[in-house]
Amino acid sequence: MERYKKKDMLQMATTLIEASRLTDKVLKSSDAVEMLAQCQESALLLGNALENRYLDTDYGELARSLVRILEEYCENLYQLSIDPSDQKKTRDLIRKIQTQLPQLWEGIRQRLPDDRKEIVFLPYKASMWDSLESVWKAAAEDETCDAYVIPIPYYDRNPDGSFREMHYEGDQYPAYVPITDYRVYDFEKRRPDAIYIHNPYDDCNYVTSVHPFFYSKNLKKFTELLVYIPYFVIDEIKPEDQEAVEAMKHFCTSPGIMNADKIIVQSENIRQIYINVLTKKSGKNTRTYWKNKIYGLGSPKFDKILTTEKENLEIPEVWLRKIRKSDGSWKKIIFYNTSVSALLQDSEKQLKKIENTIETFKTVSEDIVLLWRPHPLTESTLTSMRPQWQERYQAIKDRYLREGWGIYDDTADMNRAVALSDAYYGDWSSIVYLYQKTGKRIMIQNPDVLTD
Repeated sequence: MERYKKKDMLQMATTLIEASRLTDKVLKSSDAVEMLAQCQESALLLGNALENRYLDTDYGELARSLVRILEEYCENLYQLSIDPSDQKKTRDLIRKIQTQLPQLWEGIRQRLPDDRKEIVFLPYKASMWDSLESVWKAAAEDETCDAYVIPIPYYDRNPDGSFREMHYEGDQYPAYVPITDYRVYDFEKRRPDAIYIHNPYDDCNYVTSVHPFFYSKNLKKFTELLVYIPYFVIDEIKPEDQEAVEAMKHFCTSPGIMNADKIIVQSENIRQIYINVLTKKSGKNTRTYWKNKIYGLGSPKFDKILTTEKENLEIPEVWLRKIRKSDGSWKKIIFYNTSVSALLQDSEKQLKKIENTIETFKTVSEDIVLLWRPHPLTESTLTSMRPQWQERYQAIKDRYLREGWGIYDDTADMNRAVALSDAYYGDWSSIVYLYQKTGKRIMIQNPDVLTD
């Protein structure tokens, strides 16, 4: 059953008041019986809404009194339908109705509590939670708001696009984040005021797919405000840099962008690029529409990077054993990031580079520890799009883990690796733009250059 809010009930009561402005002429028309029946149906709907929302709360007695007004109203409508030719009776009944309904409206407006906003956050990969976290924190701290974090399941895809293994990462979020099971939250009944997503692809991702129920085109049915925030950040480019815009414009036209009611991007420059790309795609007359829909308010990922402090990190003991020297001091820590896009461009060359990098850092492991954090979707991507290289990649990973001199980070918390490390080395990816905020050294690897 639909979850009506106070504002919905007020609107329903207003509609009944407008319909109560009856006259003898109206009641003698051929449509009178049907009109009175529709009013009764509307009153029944409002009564059920009041009972469902308030009966088991501190406002239960008030809800019952308002429902009694509706019951009397329905009885008066019935009496009107029996013999509208009795003018005195009709006038008396109309007078009663026109007294009852304002009482109902005032009871709803003045005595029922104002609606609390209900906001839902739908992350799918725990490692991408930082793209929503600061917004969730603000909502959770708002005394007029109920905020729910509902991790959703996703599937790996086979090369033919069919679904393979299902994943659910609801147990991988920080302990301070209360998790609601997606199987117990009834979207149709609760109809949250806003839903936040960070996956815009619906069925257009070749590597993974969230459960189809959580495609943006379906979520729109359950809220008046679907908000999309990208799970990534990109290089700050200028709207007039056509070559750079051409390289990133595919980010601007995914299904989540088209279906969202509000889009939050990392800067005003990026906002203008989205507006330009979408206007060109949709027509010149849509520019105002996109301007009102897209906001360059910043990325929560920047918020997370800037508030994560090395001193407050929870560092696994197995990591500490590799970080500490025999005298208790720490080795230098290099954050080694390998991306999916680099693997897809030239898998053989990139795998050779990863092997070479690992072997190079192994020779200096007394003073430097390598913290290798591959993109979380690396293995799924290879299985789906480069299956011939999956075994080779797995062999590299297994050897690194077996030798045990370096750190392998497949946890959900990328920000810990950023805060913990002394420098970045690896592929050019969105993490580079986040790492720049730390002021620490960044080195981009060249797969064409191998060390002896």
